[in-house]
Amino acid sequence: MQRSPLDAEILRRAVAEQPDLSFFSRIDVVETTGSTNADLIAQAADPHADHRVLIAEYQDSGRGRHDRTWVAPPRAQIAMSILVRLAGIDPARLGWLPLLTGVAAVDAIRTVGVDASLKWPNDVLIGGRKVAGILAEVAVAAENPAVVVGMGLNVSLTESELPVPHAISLELAGAQNIDRTELVQMLLRSFAGYFTRWRDASWDVTELAAAYRDRCVTLGAEVRAELPGGDVLTGVATDVDEHGRLIIGNRTVSAGDVTHLRPVQDRA
Repeated sequence: MQRSPLDAEILRRAVAEQPDLSFFSRIDVVETTGSTNADLIAQAADPHADHRVLIAEYQDSGRGRHDRTWVAPPRAQIAMSILVRLAGIDPARLGWLPLLTGVAAVDAIRTVGVDASLKWPNDVLIGGRKVAGILAEVAVAAENPAVVVGMGLNVSLTESELPVPHAISLELAGAQNIDRTELVQMLLRSFAGYFTRWRDASWDVTELAAAYRDRCVTLGAEVRAELPGGDVLTGVATDVDEHGRLIIGNRTVSAGDVTHLRPVQDRA
């Protein structure tokens, strides 16, 4: 299948010409790399590196949560990482960055006519099938930590190209627009808006948590959580706490695989 490349020049110009994308210092596009997250983590050693975006047409070592592989044919997805520094944040609140990225992704996807939602912590779903995954990694742990948050969004994959049966792509979901250059701008615009409001609120999560709760279909669902160490917890997921951890019954879950035990409907 012939797929169009990203228009790197349009993306570079957008930083200078579009006020709502001036949040970013640069947007780079490479044809192939192992991992955009790993590349930006290496750049974070430069203390001046901030608000950078790296996108790869193809990743041969892309990773998701729990070191799972994330692969797709060249130019069939958006494989993108963002490097940001969070000056003065309480380290306990860093876990909200990938959740914020999930909220931003849902909003961007909804603009192309697809009803997306979130499964805790930050899987993006369409009709219960995963269309995007998000992975955040601390690159520099200091008073002003640098974090790289990566996203893999399935755009034009066919059914035969999906990595697992419970995945989906925007094209398969009937999206009104699958132009990846435009989608990148939508995603970045949404991310910049949420991040800026969070930063300007001195990292208070009240507004962000409300937006997350409104988009997360895990809340109110009966779930099964496979926890680190092998424990399994089942029950109704009722809320997320101030650190973004999932509350199931009287237990708080900070990490683990969560499965919805009954089908849930995406929220509009």
